Amino acid sequence: MGTFKIEGGHQLKGKIQPQGAKNEALQILCAVLLTPELVTINNIPDIVDVNKLINLLKKLGVKINKLGKGSYTFQADEVNLEYLESDQFKIDGRGLRGSIMIVGPLLARFGKGYIPKPGGDKIGRRRLDTHFEGLIKLGAKFGYSREEQFYGVEAKKLKGTYMLLEEASVTGTANILMAAVLAEGQTTIYNAACEPYLQQLCKMLNRMGAKISGVGSNMLIIDGVDALGGTEHRMLPDMIEIGSWIGLAAMTKSELTITNVSWDDLGIIPETFRKLGITVEKQGDDIHIPAHTDGYEIQSFIDGSILTISDAPWPGFTPDLLSIILVVATQARGSVLIHQKMFESRLFFVDKLIDMGAKIILCDPHRATVIGHDYKSTLKATTMTSPDIRAGVSLLIAALSAKGTSTIQNIEQIDRGYENIDERLRAIGAKIERIE
Repeated sequence: MGTFKIEGGHQLKGKIQPQGAKNEALQILCAVLLTPELVTINNIPDIVDVNKLINLLKKLGVKINKLGKGSYTFQADEVNLEYLESDQFKIDGRGLRGSIMIVGPLLARFGKGYIPKPGGDKIGRRRLDTHFEGLIKLGAKFGYSREEQFYGVEAKKLKGTYMLLEEASVTGTANILMAAVLAEGQTTIYNAACEPYLQQLCKMLNRMGAKISGVGSNMLIIDGVDALGGTEHRMLPDMIEIGSWIGLAAMTKSELTITNVSWDDLGIIPETFRKLGITVEKQGDDIHIPAHTDGYEIQSFIDGSILTISDAPWPGFTPDLLSIILVVATQARGSVLIHQKMFESRLFFVDKLIDMGAKIILCDPHRATVIGHDYKSTLKATTMTSPDIRAGVSLLIAALSAKGTSTIQNIEQIDRGYENIDERLRAIGAKIERIE
């Protein structure tokens, strides 16, 4: 198990380029199963979760050719369906939550799709009901082995229908959408997720010959087609990483420029950081964060009540950045209530921040009140363990701002979502060392 050794308390300076979007990559890579033709994908992040999915596709028989850094071609013209029922697949599929999104494309093209209960972050329950209820409405027969925790759907031919999703699940919408593009007739998905990454998937599928309208809204209308062709696609920059670097700059009083961020796809992320008093400047398609040497002050609501920042489906604030917001608030002037609605275990990492001297009241599994230090008392170095991707990076940001030398164990969790993070941080002046 790897460890980061971090000497905190240093100002950073320079430019940092965000990687390709992890959450987009997991959807887009599964979509290559929808066609026997060549698909070229660019700006793929070199991270553990994405590499696991690429390896899973390879074992499924997809021909994969690396063209260069972040660029690959995929051709699913000889898919090995026998692998889906092998013991090895039951092991491989469990190692990655994103593997659930191979089910829709396989079902649509080959009439069957299987998946073991996927793994991923330990952040609470993440139900798969939306995925399978949608596929069942398209005409699939569902099966589940409780003993093996193995799911399966089969159908001779999917048929379009109207469905109202119980929740605006991003991966659920993606899975149902990829099945519906090859279904017979018209499918309407209401309460669909509409994140930029889901929009990217829709645009890619339309270039492949799909007929999807309503892209960017919560109602998608899909007219099924007989087959899809090849295409070329480029990933957006990762909005979660962009938010992480904004938080890093503020906490370490550093002047940073985050380049090529695709401002139009960031939604309310910049404005949410501004509510914490952080200066977020637009310079072309870059974000510039000046050094906050005098600190930053949390705004109040208009009536003077304490600011609350909570997560919500897009275009609301993404839950993946609440951990970053929370850690940044520990050194602000003022107080904020963080309300994590979607995952009941995601705030438990605050114990580590309290050990470092942060003033945080964990009200319940979903809410935490943060009383900022205003840099009058810096966080103290400590030894900690990364519980999930986003909490791990939040603890890393805390360690880079703290006095002394901290260690973070279980950094494999961070590597799942952030590409070569230690090298990229060293390039802007961070004192961080990877110890295997």
